[in-house]
Amino acid sequence: MDFMKLLKSLDDFLYEVVGWIIFYPITFIRSVWNPLEMLRYSDRELLEPDEEQYTDTINPPIFLLITLLIAYLLGKVIQPQIKLSGLLSKDTDVLLFRGVVFSIFPVLMAVDLLKHQGKRIDRVALRPLFYGQCFIAAPFALIASIAGLLVEFQIGPYVIAGILVFFLAFCWYVAVEVVWFSSSLNVTKVRATLHVLVVVLLANILVVLAALGINYASKHTS
Repeated sequence: MDFMKLLKSLDDFLYEVVGWIIFYPITFIRSVWNPLEMLRYSDRELLEPDEEQYTDTINPPIFLLITLLIAYLLGKVIQPQIKLSGLLSKDTDVLLFRGVVFSIFPVLMAVDLLKHQGKRIDRVALRPLFYGQCFIAAPFALIASIAGLLVEFQIGPYVIAGILVFFLAFCWYVAVEVVWFSSSLNVTKVRATLHVLVVVLLANILVVLAALGINYASKHTS
């Protein structure tokens, strides 16, 4: 009986992984091409029974994690000589840290939206907004990671290209958030822009503090 359960679990796992090959590019293209619809789509999907949720895409947090894994593997291929030490000496540590970093943006956007909607911030209310935000955070994370890899070459044209790529990705991400906040809160684009930029600034501060904390801890544990 236990062996049959194991086989069934492996069957479900393999089917899920193979499904990622098909549905990851579909989810990525839809998130880039029509991000606002994906934000609304997430709200609708969470109203469905668990087994019927995200049947034509990938679960948003998993989509974000797969994207970060792809970005990390690209880094290992393009810049294999760059190694992290200390507390981030293992691949799993790096992936976990990146997962936390790029999850800060979706969760802060979701919390800020709930706050300005005057709604109670709890797990039930936060989940659909966080899931929707993961759809648009993933493309931004991938392009931002690619931009970082270009800058790491430390060659003039690559550095300029990396900065330009990051700027374009950042503008796309902020523009999507501005339109989403404006429509969700029924405020002007200017006011929505202020909301978004404040959240982005706070997210970056938290990321920098986390990086400094890890750097400090690694120096004092080595």
